[in-house]
Amino acid sequence: MVTKYTANEIDVLEGLEPVRVRPGMYIGGTDMNGLHHLIWETLDNSVDEAINGFCTHIKLTIHKNTGITVEDNGRGIPIDKHPKHKKPALELICTTLHSGAKFSNKSYSSSGGLHGVGISVVNALSKQLTVLVKRDGALWTQSFERGTPVNKLVKVKSARGSGTTINFHPDPKIFNTIRFNRDWIIKHAETKSFLNSGLTIEIVDETSESTKKFHYKNGIKDYLDKLLHGKHKVGGEYFYHNDVNNLQVEIALQWTEETESQIFSYANSVSTTDGGTHENGLKSALTKTIRNHINRNGRKSKGVPVTAEDVREGLVAVLSIFLTNPQFQGQTKEKLNSPEAFIGVETIVRTAFERFMLEHPSIAEAIINRVTLAAQARLASRSAKETVMRKTSISNRLMLPGRLADCSSSNPNECEIFIVEGDSAGGSSKQARDRKTQAVLPLKGKILNVENVSIEKLNSNNEINSLVSSLGTGMGAELDYSKLRYNKIIIMTDADVDGAHISILLLTFFFRHMYQLVKRGHVFLARPPLYRIELGADVYYAINDSEKERIIEIEAGKRKLELHRYKGLGEMPVSVLKETTMDKTQRTLLRVTIDDNDKTSTAFSNLMGKDPSSRYAFIQNNSEAFFARPDNLDI
Repeated sequence: MVTKYTANEIDVLEGLEPVRVRPGMYIGGTDMNGLHHLIWETLDNSVDEAINGFCTHIKLTIHKNTGITVEDNGRGIPIDKHPKHKKPALELICTTLHSGAKFSNKSYSSSGGLHGVGISVVNALSKQLTVLVKRDGALWTQSFERGTPVNKLVKVKSARGSGTTINFHPDPKIFNTIRFNRDWIIKHAETKSFLNSGLTIEIVDETSESTKKFHYKNGIKDYLDKLLHGKHKVGGEYFYHNDVNNLQVEIALQWTEETESQIFSYANSVSTTDGGTHENGLKSALTKTIRNHINRNGRKSKGVPVTAEDVREGLVAVLSIFLTNPQFQGQTKEKLNSPEAFIGVETIVRTAFERFMLEHPSIAEAIINRVTLAAQARLASRSAKETVMRKTSISNRLMLPGRLADCSSSNPNECEIFIVEGDSAGGSSKQARDRKTQAVLPLKGKILNVENVSIEKLNSNNEINSLVSSLGTGMGAELDYSKLRYNKIIIMTDADVDGAHISILLLTFFFRHMYQLVKRGHVFLARPPLYRIELGADVYYAINDSEKERIIEIEAGKRKLELHRYKGLGEMPVSVLKETTMDKTQRTLLRVTIDDNDKTSTAFSNLMGKDPSSRYAFIQNNSEAFFARPDNLDI
């Protein structure tokens, strides 16, 4: 307990120390996503050179020694001394937060890295980083260790051309597992190439001795063609527009016969996965244009009200904008907050799309028919659903498993279910939950390993039946996605080896018999802590041993250390379980995704099948990642 509060208790973090103490503030976390964020930050610097017309070729190399090199033929980071700080600009950029040439419009009219923390964060979180710069007729270099220069900037030799090469090795003291996902890197690089027509991005993977090269002359037109591959398109020709006035807006879109929509939005070549003002402007423009077209042509008299959701059903769109001073939400930039982007995109797209509809009446008719069909289907579905719910809601409630503590809400979009093991964990979870939107299903022990079991044995298993009944969809060929009762299905097990085993058993079941729920992104893994670490008055939680050691190493100092290891969810105080694992505003969830269906299927066969030699080989090949952090396995 703190008895006094004076200046002695105030800590001042200098230089890059804040990044190492709180890496999550800058890269989102120290998991696989955070690890790869170092690559995205480094690559974005080179892409910014391309955006502004100074770079045509980028080469990214994945080394066998857990290193990454990004090389470009841009202008090269300046090496002359800064007039105020009396250090070479290169050293200043690499060692100082909020430094760079992107705060003004003198060197970059548009860029993705506007916070000036990108390369300095990469430097801070790398055990070693070396920069090579070609400019002014010479090759220059400087090296760093964990953010600190190990030598001064030196001139190596005379050299032609210009460009920057950055080689870095992520710090194992920060990241529990350093294992790069080649598929993520390739997908990210290809997207950057799509968004910057004419830019060549080359990926060299020394671990597999393979090379990929991307160069798209038609930019996002080629991107849209790839997204539409295999889909039934509506109306023939797609809509494309590129406006390069005050706000540069490029848009390509087309409707399909699919029921889902796909909108990929970008701001200054940065993927805004959570959307933002530019994406909202696009949605508004399309909705207003189509409604006006319907009203002009007398279609409104048919009595089918068109909603924004009807307009977006089946839509596939790529939106890319470039603006001078973008306002992103957070350093990881998943969402654009710039208010001018909404009105700018809405005005540009609405004007261009209205002209497109008038100039292509047959395509406009096909789009209107597609949207109207979506509206009719929505109304019919709502009517049928309300009828069924009135007739069957009581009987359905009676058929739910007795152990299920259901939530009070009947809206699947806001509901989620926690699958836990045992009555002890179930009791704690029921007390920690939000009763309105969170349900809890305790299972008795480890569920059946469903790999290679008969349908008869599957159907006779009580725990499987309880799970399937709770979700409401059925399973296998009988699965009806429309009956899913919860938007999030959260596997919440103890943070130990037994908990990991139960998670794998459940994931095997979902992949083999409820595949659609995984593919559509409804299955998640909770991340309960294994340790509570008290350092003086501060409290930290760690999900595994390596994270515990890292926190103690960074934070300990001269403060008193108290360490508590949780034996399981049932032993954890309800307040801690709620705060760390179940509270929607504070928790972290891992969404289960499938990058490669064939590889995933093979992984489950090897790990959970009857052949012990295949299982042994799988564990041997993945042991480092598995024992360091099981949630990093690509399964």
